[in-house]
Order: sequence, then structure tokens, then C-alpha cells
Amino acid sequence: MTGSLHFETAWLAPGRYARDVRVSIDDDGIITAIEEGADPAAPEAGDRLAGFAIPGAVNAHSHAFHRLLRGRTHGDGGTFWTWREVMYRVAGQLDPENYYRAARAIYAEMVTAGYTAVGEFHYVHHAPGGAPYAEPHAMERALAQAALDAGIRLVLLDTCYLTGAIGEELNAEQQRFGDGTIDGYLQRHTGLAEMLAADFPAHATAGGVTLGAAIHSVRAVPAAALPAFTALEGPLHVHLSEQPAENDACRKAYGTTPTQLLADAGVVTDRLSAVHATHLTDEDIELLGDAASTIVMCPTTEADLADGIGPARALADAGAVISLGSDQHVTLDPLLELRGLEAGERLGSGQRGRFSPAELLAALTSGGSRSLHLGDTNAEPAIASGAGLTVGQPADIAVIAADTPRTYGSKGEQIMLAGTAADVTHVYSAGRLVAANGVHTSLGPVGELYREAYRAFDFGD
Repeated sequence: MTGSLHFETAWLAPGRYARDVRVSIDDDGIITAIEEGADPAAPEAGDRLAGFAIPGAVNAHSHAFHRLLRGRTHGDGGTFWTWREVMYRVAGQLDPENYYRAARAIYAEMVTAGYTAVGEFHYVHHAPGGAPYAEPHAMERALAQAALDAGIRLVLLDTCYLTGAIGEELNAEQQRFGDGTIDGYLQRHTGLAEMLAADFPAHATAGGVTLGAAIHSVRAVPAAALPAFTALEGPLHVHLSEQPAENDACRKAYGTTPTQLLADAGVVTDRLSAVHATHLTDEDIELLGDAASTIVMCPTTEADLADGIGPARALADAGAVISLGSDQHVTLDPLLELRGLEAGERLGSGQRGRFSPAELLAALTSGGSRSLHLGDTNAEPAIASGAGLTVGQPADIAVIAADTPRTYGSKGEQIMLAGTAADVTHVYSAGRLVAANGVHTSLGPVGELYREAYRAFDFGD
């Protein structure tokens, strides 16, 4: 689009609150100018929106199909490991057609909640039993098309999953996740890159689909295979120390922590994003901080699965960059993830204000952009760097109402600690309105999308 938007208030780089902000946008959806104190009645003011405008939220860690488990795993308590068995049953029913419909609904829900970009940690590559589909990248194609239809930027984190546990073969449910060997993974990854480049070319600045890589975990990728990831380009993600059992198994097999194992393989760098990073030693924190790695905290999932509270403040103080993800989508609400980060710190430390509102906003936006290599990723290794609407960046914007029962009376950016996704009134992707008042502008009500998607699955009820 070419034109401008006028916001009652907005969050501007490098992290400050401003009033009467006019944002000019070019044909490619890039912000070309930002004016503070703009006259809302001026002819050139453009559409005027009440509320607080922030950069679109970045969801740095998603397992799209896990959304199908929402509200279905609480009846008998259980553990992370019993939850995983339910997840496998759902994963076993996925095919390219029903995954497209499910992912379209999930990504549309993200958009209406204020997310404008997502990192999809994807490992369901093949048909049940492990045989490739006739079109070998059919599952990845389904996710890419779903993201394009929903209007969300997708970074497809192509995940390597070779063993069921350290030294163990994949079990029956995991067969479709694997590529046999690291060479098999690398060969498929190369073909996937070629397919995406040909069929889903990403606009340099205004969205599309890009490719990254992921190590599922040290449980699922043998130590001997880890150095291969240093040769790949783009973002690299890994589930790290989510459960104490993972740490115990790694020490038993390799005599060291998962973080040290990754560091010895050369993958702990500023390119790495460590997801969860819940159960770390002081030495682990130092390794990740010295490397300026990104940490992807997923507070609502970590609470739902009783994972524990990760050392977010200590990691940030050590030099790591904090970002946020929704993981299994127990809820899709970027403001709840933001508050969950601070809540965990408060509960663990007995202190308030462990992260300032500015730092929390940065974790939700620029931290995720750094994790997924979106746009200008020259952010310094500090949580507050680069947060805010910026000239030269895509006009990915979410607007939070300031006059709802939840947000009324909030002071400045502290609205982020009061509101929820229900208060997000407008969402723009590259300057294009993609959601308004909880409804997707092209796909319609998200509930209808879910109703269609759920028909394809048998939950055994």
C-alpha cells in the first residue's frame, strides 16, 4: 500500500512511548517516515486509530498441530511425558490436506491476536511409517500455503529428528519425523530450500516464507551429527534442557550438559536460538550469554507442562537475547506470554520489575526478529535493543485498545501488563490490514476455520 496511518499513541524505536504518530508506508509495505505530534485532522493524516500501536508480535517458537490438543490434556493430570503420548496420537493423523486446514486456522488465530511472524519448529516430514510422500515436501508446502493464506510471515525451521532417545531407534510414532541419517536430513533440507525458493519466493521486505534449521534436541540428534549444522545458513533453533530427564540422559551418555555438548560441536553462537533453556547450570548460562545466543521462552507452555521457570533474567544479564514463543498454543496471546515471562521471574525471585515494560516489549518483537533473522538483525545482544516502530522496516503493526475493561487507565506502555489478545483491534502486515476486532479480514471468523479443521481428526471421544 501507499499511504499513512495515524495512531493515537505508539511505541517507537529505540524503545519509547509517543503520541499522535503518523506512519507513512510505501507500495512495498515499508515504513518510510514516522512523525510525532502529527495533526490527526490534517488531510494527509490517513486513517486514525485509537489505542497503542506496537510492532507486530513475533512468535519465535510454534508447533502448529499442538493447538489441536488445547483443552484436552488436563483431565487426569499427568506429566510432560504422558502429554507427549497424546501429542503423538494427533501427529499420527496429520496429512498434507488436513494439516493445511489446521495450520490455516492456527495462523489466522495468531494474526487476530497480534502476531505478524512465526517460527514453525516443524518435524512431521513424512507419511506415517516414515515413507516420503510422493511430493517429498508436501507437509512443508501445506504449512507454507497456510501461512500465506493467513498473512503471517513464516520462518520454516526444518527440524532434524534421528533418534527416539539418546542411543535409541525412533519408535513407531516417531518414524515419520526422521530422515534416517544426518546426510538424509541434509539432502532433504537442500531439496526443501529449492522448493520454497521456486514456489514460495519471499519478498525481501514484505513477507513470505523463509527457511531455517532446527536440532530437535540432544535426545533426537546424536552428538556426532551436531557439527553438520554449522555449515547451514539462516537461523538455527534447538529445544534445550526443557526437562531434567533430558539433562540426566545427556550427562549419562556424554558426560556433560546439553549446552556444553552443543558448544563442543560449534553450534552455540549468535545464530543459535535455544528454546526453553529451563534447567541450566551457571556454566550453561555463561556459554549462551558469551555467545549472544537468543533464548526463546514459552511461558504459557512451560507452565502448562510444569516444566519449571527458566533463568531468563540471568541469561539476559549474561548477554543472551530474550524472545518469546507460544509453542503448543495452550493459548495464543502474545500479551500473556509477555506477562508470563515477568510473572515467572517474580515468582522465582520474590521481586517485582525483573523486566521493564520496554524489555518485555522487546522480547515480544525485536527479540523474536533476531531469533528468526527477520529484517535488520543487527541488534546488540541486549533485550531492549531495536524495539519499536522503525523507518525502513515492514509496517507490521498491532494496535491495542486503551479503553477496554482490562486496559482502561493504563499508563503508557504499561498497557502491555494489563491487556490481552481480546484488546487487539487492528493488525497490519506490510501495511495491509489482515485482522480487525478479532476477525481475519480475508478468512473470516477463526472459529469457523477451526470447525472445518477439527472435522478431519478423531480424538477418540
